[in-house]
Amino acid sequence: MRTLDLALIGNCTIGALVDAQASIIWGCFPRFDGDPAFCALLKDSDDYGFFAVELADWERTEQHYLQNTAILLTRLYDRHGGAVEVTDFAPRFGQYGRMFRPMMLVRRIRRICGNPRLTLRLRPACDDGAARPTVTWGSNHIRYVAPALTLRLTTDASLTAIQQETPFFLEDTVTLLLGADETVHESASEVGRRFLEETAQYWREWVRILNIPYEWQEAVIRAAITLELNAYEDTGAIVAAMTSSIPEAAGSGRNWDYRYCWLRDGYFVVNALNRLGATRTMERYLGYIVNIAANAGGAPLQPVYGIDGRADLDEREVPALAGYRGMGPVRIGNLAYRQVQHDVYGSAILAATHIFFDQRLTRRGDEALFHRLEALGEQAVRCYDQPDAGLWELRGSARVHTFSAVMCWAACDRLSRIAGRLGLVERASYWLDHSRRMHKTISRRAWSERRGAFVSTFEGEAMDASLLLLAEVGFLHASDPRFAATIIAVEKDLRRGDFIFRYVEKDDFGEPENAFLVCTFWYVNALATLGRREEARALFEKLLACRNRHGLLAEHIDPRSGEQWGNFAQTYSMVGLINAAIRLSIRWDQAF
Repeated sequence: MRTLDLALIGNCTIGALVDAQASIIWGCFPRFDGDPAFCALLKDSDDYGFFAVELADWERTEQHYLQNTAILLTRLYDRHGGAVEVTDFAPRFGQYGRMFRPMMLVRRIRRICGNPRLTLRLRPACDDGAARPTVTWGSNHIRYVAPALTLRLTTDASLTAIQQETPFFLEDTVTLLLGADETVHESASEVGRRFLEETAQYWREWVRILNIPYEWQEAVIRAAITLELNAYEDTGAIVAAMTSSIPEAAGSGRNWDYRYCWLRDGYFVVNALNRLGATRTMERYLGYIVNIAANAGGAPLQPVYGIDGRADLDEREVPALAGYRGMGPVRIGNLAYRQVQHDVYGSAILAATHIFFDQRLTRRGDEALFHRLEALGEQAVRCYDQPDAGLWELRGSARVHTFSAVMCWAACDRLSRIAGRLGLVERASYWLDHSRRMHKTISRRAWSERRGAFVSTFEGEAMDASLLLLAEVGFLHASDPRFAATIIAVEKDLRRGDFIFRYVEKDDFGEPENAFLVCTFWYVNALATLGRREEARALFEKLLACRNRHGLLAEHIDPRSGEQWGNFAQTYSMVGLINAAIRLSIRWDQAF
């Protein structure tokens, strides 16, 4: 049975998921949102859509990342004393003054001991899992020819053994380079060795410059690398997750395609990257968001865009793929792009605010950029008290959501601060007046006297987890008794065991069954803000224990079994881990 006990490899051009037996079961080409050549994760048969290394008489497996890298090592042992080590990675390193990050996966399989006998099964799919490519070959390569893209495997292994899937004894090491249909001019072995050394060095140097907390270093480093792997470097976009259509709960039908960039994530992602000191990734992401905002030309923003910035993400179901554990449907595209979600204006402006205040960045904010952002602020003023789908993207209803209103307020508040930074006194006053008026309205209409707390919608009574962020975005001061009262109300309504649900009301698909992981990280941060630090630390440790063997998190978790559900690896969840660890860790100067 499929599980999410998977490892992520990639290089900011492509990404792939590898299972415990060293099979690549998910991977899209030529980029994150491309055709899933490896789609076994969402298939109900084992006929194709994977790249497997099968060891005869297999007995057990050991698997881990090479420390401080995105390089995966899998050791397979047979019952007769034989063993092999599979090294999986996507090349990434500096070369000729630029980053080398080809559309390529590298697999090196090395004999450790004994007489291991292998079968290599490379069976890519095409057309969203509906077909297999045509196969041709040359002297040292095999080509997998599909209508949209041709992949080439260059290798020093027997081509016959690969094509006919015949077992062979591994005597030393074989290297397999799967990538673009281009000639490799050196030996596969030499290319694989050099790429491995260069990629390992790149990741170790990247980790060395991170600002990590004293405590939970391993967890934060792995989360940071995972966040980086979800970044599409060519445009700066960061996808919500690598996968599509892994359900939020068993049989729920809540199956969505997350291989796109949500503007809402911008504020949280940029904050995490800033705290880590990963300024290059942060700067590329800010560039993506600024371009999206500029291209809108004053028109309403969508909540989600393609990684290339495209607006049209039409959603369709894929009949050839049965879904995770047969739980379809599998969807490509995401209709959320058509939704009205007013918090996007705050999300975009809060993320862009860094450009005006962070002196580490190469690109600095100026008056021209500020005036482009003002168009988003005007949208926020117009819609902050109007109904929308909310951050939880409800498809069947529209209400005036408190979080959306608060983020619109935040847009105006930050524009006032940016104008002050630029010395634009009149514009600073203009946006300050708007923010004060909006704050007063939200404080009146989103506050429930009966509940004694802020609630999820204007004049409503229900709670949702976004209320945990009222201090985070600056709407309330941490010492405001209304914030503490709201946290208590969230605890009462949304906590189930150790986890916080995003909401518990019925929606288009019924009552939510599993907890949204980032909400519990928000709760941990709120507890710390309120001075309940030891309680927050204890809960954070429990959340760390929910990670899979590689330190990765999906979107949802079953509060009863602890099983992870939802798309994987989830950017939101990894950001939540990073932010909580930084907030809760003791300082370096207190450690010794």
